[in-house]
Amino acid sequence: MAVEPTTSPTTASPLALLRQLEWRVRHAVENVLSGEYRSAFRGRGMEFDQVVKYEFGDDVRDIDWNVTARLGEPYRKKFVEEREVTLLLVFEDSPTLHFGSGEQSKREALLELAGLVMLLGAVNRDRVGFVHAGPAGNLFREPVRGRGQIMHSAATLLARPAPSPTDTPPEIPWRFLARAAPKHSVLIWLGDFPPRTHPEGWPVLQRRYQTMGFRVDDPWERFLPSDETFAAYDPMAGRLVTLEGSAAERAAHAAWRREREEAWTALFPDALSRLTVGTDENRLDALVRFFHARMAR
Repeated sequence: MAVEPTTSPTTASPLALLRQLEWRVRHAVENVLSGEYRSAFRGRGMEFDQVVKYEFGDDVRDIDWNVTARLGEPYRKKFVEEREVTLLLVFEDSPTLHFGSGEQSKREALLELAGLVMLLGAVNRDRVGFVHAGPAGNLFREPVRGRGQIMHSAATLLARPAPSPTDTPPEIPWRFLARAAPKHSVLIWLGDFPPRTHPEGWPVLQRRYQTMGFRVDDPWERFLPSDETFAAYDPMAGRLVTLEGSAAERAAHAAWRREREEAWTALFPDALSRLTVGTDENRLDALVRFFHARMAR
């Protein structure tokens, strides 16, 4: 695995995109999300400190019922909040992300989503890093803090060369990830998430980190075009296929969708730990709804 970038400094294109997104992110944090972004990521995963007497106004969910029963009066658990959030993005750059029935491919939309998350971290003074897993190898950028460093790191991710449609799927370095960030960090896995077995050591990562999955769907993945014959390249089979909209094709598509959703849910059982966004949807709006939903719980 490369620790330093293997390419030249990022071109103007990724930085220009990030600067266009940055003002929208700042507006969302200051006027829409307010403190919800940080609370949504922290959740209740703070470090236990000690047991103290319960006072009016304390969160009843923190009551330690064993101590309360033993001493005859209410006591609660006190937690020490971590000073900062560390975000570690894992971008699985699969050849299947090349697909796009509209103006944007799934890869372009997913990279934009990754950039938005990294900018959110920058605005909230978090540490942000990433692992880019591609068919040609992996690139790791350790979590850093500060607008300039995070902006440069995000531009590096957005500038990574796209895999060829004929490349084999990448291998994510799961064992490396187990020590790539501090305990209780937020690990966000961005990818296509085809039906497959769980990666080795996934339960360990789920105990060490707050794990979340972000996925981008093309409209044709959700519903095949009606009454239309079209050709599409299948990167998994390595050939062009012609779809005629027959009942058998639609049944196979529905079965694939069910299998995919079952695998997606098995990886991230908590509905509020997984986010699916369409290529035809506003990615920042989807993130805002995601954080609102987590806080509403």
